[in-house]
Amino acid sequence: MHKPLLAAFALPLLLASALAQAEVQVAVAANSMLRLPNSTSTLLLDRLQIAESATLVVPATVTEIRVGKLEMGRDAHISIAPSSQPFRLEARHAELATGAHINARGASGSFEKPATPGRNLSIRLEQAQVGEMTIDARGGIGRPGYQGLDGADGQAPGCTWGEAEPGYDGQNGGDGQTGAAGGQVRLEVPANFPDNLLRVRVDGGLGGAAGEAGKGGQGGASKGCLVYRADGAKPGKPGQPGQPGGNGSAGSVNLVRIQ
Repeated sequence: MHKPLLAAFALPLLLASALAQAEVQVAVAANSMLRLPNSTSTLLLDRLQIAESATLVVPATVTEIRVGKLEMGRDAHISIAPSSQPFRLEARHAELATGAHINARGASGSFEKPATPGRNLSIRLEQAQVGEMTIDARGGIGRPGYQGLDGADGQAPGCTWGEAEPGYDGQNGGDGQTGAAGGQVRLEVPANFPDNLLRVRVDGGLGGAAGEAGKGGQGGASKGCLVYRADGAKPGKPGQPGQPGGNGSAGSVNLVRIQ
């Protein structure tokens, strides 16, 4: 008579045990792209597999991925969105084919938004087999300068009154803004890790392009009249181009070998 009661308790325990034993994995097929959900900041995986020429996109809200086994095929990419929050990738075992690429570059500036720095990274590979690996945490390119407005055209003269108006001068172009800083990268690797197969880029972003000068307006055109001809007027002067922005400051690389 107690069997149904025992079964009611045993079934949830069996389900929980089955779920605990199930492998949590993410796989990105070759030549495809997969974006992780932004509903969690930390992702715990048994296996992360990114096939040849595939890309895993990590949104800005994700700050940590911990994985048992990381596999990246030839020219596979992990693209990490810019953010002021540091990002950590930790793998107990990593197999990285030639061309494996982790991209954490800052976003380029625009007229609406300034450039953002490369994302700060902390990467730990406890065991690793590497063909060739690139980590890119360069800063974003600085915001370009505004283009100067063109000068307005002068009006033509009348036949019974007035003189032609000269063209108005064009405005000066705006200066480009300084590029954003490169990221701070900490890389923890095994003692025998072949650092000659590792390339890390933490350059500051290039300065923004100079704004173009505005053109001078056209002077009022000459006009033929019955008795005389009214002279035209001079065109306006063009403005001066802006100055290009300076390059951003470089980040840093800290390579730590795990004993």
